[in-house]
Amino acid sequence: MARLLYQGHGSFRLTTAAGAVVYVDPFAGEGYDRPADIILVTHEHGDHNAVFLVPKKPETVIFRSSDMHTGREYKTKTVLDVTVTAVPAYNRNHPADQCVGYMVEADGLRLYFAGDTSKTEEMGRMRSLNLDYAFLPTDGVYNMSAQEAAECAELIGARHTVPVHTKPGALFDEEVALCMIHRSRMILKPGTETEL
Repeated sequence: MARLLYQGHGSFRLTTAAGAVVYVDPFAGEGYDRPADIILVTHEHGDHNAVFLVPKKPETVIFRSSDMHTGREYKTKTVLDVTVTAVPAYNRNHPADQCVGYMVEADGLRLYFAGDTSKTEEMGRMRSLNLDYAFLPTDGVYNMSAQEAAECAELIGARHTVPVHTKPGALFDEEVALCMIHRSRMILKPGTETEL
């Protein structure tokens, strides 16, 4: 069964049942001890692109927003047992042509890592995907607020919605996370590894 380590801020490590290791937006926390098969970077801000933290294999694949979004096309790539699809991510601080979110499919699960964004048109079409997890930023400074994230959770319809990227310069702010009031809310704290 897949396992997800929330490292803090917007950083994650996903390990599939077959042992594939995927890092998303490396920057925060601990848990950079397993060599990556895939590294996903949603955009090139320093708090999302610290790929130097991640131990790599000779065959490690790094997908950056510029690899996954060219013009109007959002790409899908499959590596080992993991399928990654880029989706729109944008707001006044994050131009649409420089940022993406990622839909990750592995072990029969669909996970949406929103990256840095506010509400997007694409979110209104995600309900039909029957997502298992959505990881939404909630800082209300560079991204949507916790209240807007709750609205997005309603649009997206994932079984579990996890508030992340809760406060600039912090691993996690539980008070902010708790302000995202939605029936699907699931609170993860940095350093928590969860069986999905």
